[in-house]
Amino acid sequence: MGKTVSLDEMIYQWFNHFHKYPEVSWKEFETTKKIASILKEMNVPYQTFEDCTGLIAEIGRGEDVIAVRADIDALWQEVNGEMRANHSCGHDANISMVLGALSLIRNENFHKRIRFIFQPAEETGGGSLSMIDRNVLEDVTHLFGIHLRPQEELPFGKVTPAIHHGAAVFLQGKITGIDAHGARPHQGKNAIDVLFGIQQMLKNIYINPAEIYSAKLTKMIADGGSVNIIPGSATFSIDVRSQKNQVLEEAKKKIEVGLDYIKNQFEIELEWEWLDMTPGAEVSAHAAKIAELSIIESIGIDSLAAPILTPGSDDFHFYTVRKPSLQATMIGVGANLSPGLHHPNMTFEKEAMVIGAKVLAKTLMNASN
Repeated sequence: MGKTVSLDEMIYQWFNHFHKYPEVSWKEFETTKKIASILKEMNVPYQTFEDCTGLIAEIGRGEDVIAVRADIDALWQEVNGEMRANHSCGHDANISMVLGALSLIRNENFHKRIRFIFQPAEETGGGSLSMIDRNVLEDVTHLFGIHLRPQEELPFGKVTPAIHHGAAVFLQGKITGIDAHGARPHQGKNAIDVLFGIQQMLKNIYINPAEIYSAKLTKMIADGGSVNIIPGSATFSIDVRSQKNQVLEEAKKKIEVGLDYIKNQFEIELEWEWLDMTPGAEVSAHAAKIAELSIIESIGIDSLAAPILTPGSDDFHFYTVRKPSLQATMIGVGANLSPGLHHPNMTFEKEAMVIGAKVLAKTLMNASN
């Protein structure tokens, strides 16, 4: 007879594989195949998609569905001087925790179905929408997510029932003025002056100070090709964030008004487009309460942490935007994660994945009974 592998060992083995073979958004082909092979070993039915990476699995019976989502993509970034795919956001851990929870409860009896959504392309912000378009929310009443948290948010051993992510949106713009000789600035329309105007405009946007909000230039490129040419053209980017979706919309409108004013002030062409909007969290008090009780029951009340407010964003919250009746929350797991999410050399306490799997398993069982 073969050696019995413990839950801890299985989770670590899965994590080591996914960490060793990262794949970026929309290219998670081998990741999808590996998850499918694990599900097949568990005798859990699953569904893949011909035109999209990712997959779903389902256990239990009943009309209503309790769902859990794991994001499966990696980032593309420089790691020790090499540009490559890299799991520095912990999605390899998220997959492993969700598979661990599935392993714990797959032979239990439920009054509802439990659906496991292994979603591609969270980092590019469109993966959740692709899953929604493939009807993964059909009959779903509750949705749970799970994610490791950086050490400044949550220490190892603590688990929160709710992560309140912020909303984010990004603007890309183009300035078209007139180049001029450095000795004759009056003959041109200086794009650098326009960029300074945009920077000052962003600093002069006022929103209720009780709200959390920021807007800042994240890219400015203006080059006339020579040190004695005043550049007339430039490109720029703006990063806008808030904890509330309605505040983000207010900021967008104020920025658009400001850009229109600058266009007229400098008498130049100014074009822009908004990209990759990610909504802020709409946390269900009911779903968070289920997660809270499950944390206490599975690992003890001393491990329960308060909900986290974080400026980071996650496309998990598109699920509630598309289905407002959905009762949803994302569980946060303390892991002594450092130096931080998206750092190319991010590390964390691996035991946190076992804790997360146990909490998630109890949460799904409580929600389905």
